[in-house]
Amino acid sequence: MLLGGIRYLLPVIEAAHKQGYYVITADYLPDNIAHKYSDEYVNVSIIDKEAVLRVAREKEIDGIMSFGVDPGVVTAAYVAEQMGLPFQCSYESACILQDKSRFRQFLADNGFNTPRAKGYTTIEDALRDVDYFNWPVIVKPVDSAGSKGVTRVNDSRKLSEAINIALSSSISKKFIVEEFLEKEGLSVGSESFVVDGQLLYNGFYDQYFDASAHNPYTPSAEVWPSVMRAEHQAEVRRELQRLMTLLGVITGLFNVECRVSGGMVYLMEVSPRAGGNRLAEMLNIAADVDIIEAEMAKSLSLPLKQIHEPNYRGHFAIFVLHSSREGEFVDVIIDDNFSQKHVIEKEIRVIKGEHVNCFNGANAALGTLFLRFDTREDLDYALINYSEWLTIEVK
Repeated sequence: MLLGGIRYLLPVIEAAHKQGYYVITADYLPDNIAHKYSDEYVNVSIIDKEAVLRVAREKEIDGIMSFGVDPGVVTAAYVAEQMGLPFQCSYESACILQDKSRFRQFLADNGFNTPRAKGYTTIEDALRDVDYFNWPVIVKPVDSAGSKGVTRVNDSRKLSEAINIALSSSISKKFIVEEFLEKEGLSVGSESFVVDGQLLYNGFYDQYFDASAHNPYTPSAEVWPSVMRAEHQAEVRRELQRLMTLLGVITGLFNVECRVSGGMVYLMEVSPRAGGNRLAEMLNIAADVDIIEAEMAKSLSLPLKQIHEPNYRGHFAIFVLHSSREGEFVDVIIDDNFSQKHVIEKEIRVIKGEHVNCFNGANAALGTLFLRFDTREDLDYALINYSEWLTIEVK
């Protein structure tokens, strides 16, 4: 059973079908694209863990996954635990990882580097703590992904406005305020795979951001391999391994976000799922380990092929197609010469005439481009100067 119905699930469905497995997709949106490719669709809210458990028992499923679908992770962990099915970690550990406030507290309690942070349910409680923080701060929902509802606040007078934005994107109506960490170099993420408690695979990538976007904290591109310094990557691996051991992680895929600030490594997000933006798909092209097949196999208690650190076949990027303004989508135009040299795949999620939003979160993406370059210098130039080869028409 796959929770959700977005296009991130399509490669998982394909991998399962290649092995002859019957795939059920589940959410409350019957028109979602993944339901057209699965063998069966069930209409149930993926944040209602008891309802999903009832359906899972009725269908006698052999495995459950919330692949790249953040809202379903806790439910998947719960169903797996109740039915004795494989999952990356226990339900309790998943709850810690999926709640930004609980995760920050867990990190602090166990001696990890972490920004000063507090979770809240009311604006009034947060306003009473304005002197607790060094400013600026970041305000986030405790339970959302894709940078939805995230705001940097430089002035305490703007805190209420940012909290309302965060609450509007929170399922639980809780938010976190944390001190902003000035990063050294680029923000970095990883698709990381653990086998029997051992961290064996880390597909480190660099995140790029469009400063002109409505939400400048939503990644506009991811790049492999990362240029994070080797000693910092080694420190991330050590801290991740320590975290996995403390949480009793077993086997499976994790999406990780980290950064270096003041010479220290910080684990910002660790989620027991694949990342959004088709990260695992690109890693399967860019390197030599099939982590989608591995995650599917884990979920069905199948033997895993050898998992090891990735060996890259060049320099790769996922470019997130996005609009700087709201309006009616017209077209995506890519320079022919650039396309022939560098575009591996073009995915457009919207159709001509469809209403599109400005880029205020990952859910506002118009699609993705998979790009390949021979050198990092050429890749960096293309991302920074994308207006030279790309036009997105919105009227």
